[in-house]
Amino acid sequence: MPNLLPHDIILVPQGAEYQAVCRGLRNITNCIPTVLPIPIGMKPLLQYLQQSIENGQFMTGSRVLLVGLCGSLSDHYTVGDIVLYQDCVYQSKRQECDRTFTTQLHSALTTSHSRLNLVKALTSDRIIWSASQKRRLAETLAVDVVDMEGFAALEFFNAVGIAVAMLRVVSDDSRHDIPDLTPAINSNGSLRPLPLAMGMLRQPLGATRLIRGSLIGLKVLEQVTNHLLNISA
Repeated sequence: MPNLLPHDIILVPQGAEYQAVCRGLRNITNCIPTVLPIPIGMKPLLQYLQQSIENGQFMTGSRVLLVGLCGSLSDHYTVGDIVLYQDCVYQSKRQECDRTFTTQLHSALTTSHSRLNLVKALTSDRIIWSASQKRRLAETLAVDVVDMEGFAALEFFNAVGIAVAMLRVVSDDSRHDIPDLTPAINSNGSLRPLPLAMGMLRQPLGATRLIRGSLIGLKVLEQVTNHLLNISA
């Protein structure tokens, strides 16, 4: 059975992550799923999804693969590691990814990606930037990685009966602080250039670490996207 079908949809956060996925699709000659850029953050994403389903973007029988970058909350996962979500938690709530779709992707990628891991994820409404907070969340919630969209997507699509899997690449580890860039995220889920630059300048070491990790993560994201679509031919 093909791993990704033309009627499937790939969602990826707008900006550098979306551009990396598009680069991964450049040399794909067979039919590929629709790739859509999504806003950053839970509330903007939920608004986007509600509008999209009203417009008929997501059809019954289609599957959704959400891809992008994430942060590690555990020493077990480091920059460049590929993770497949089992589920996502937000506050006291939990949503599961589609087991069949996830197992299919895991089988397809295991032979070629030794750094592939099945993980439990936390979705946050702000950037988790300090190493101490990352460790505390990992211990108290038994989670491995963090993002800003996963739970909202799962809750939405599970409610309407659309299968979802989530594949991400770690771009920052659990041992170091990164800049707190939450103020740089606009209410519409886009990045504000000036607050982004100021946040980076306030923590130059963390910024350098984040940029380096993001470049590694984006390259792996490009490669794994290309691989998935090639084996789906």
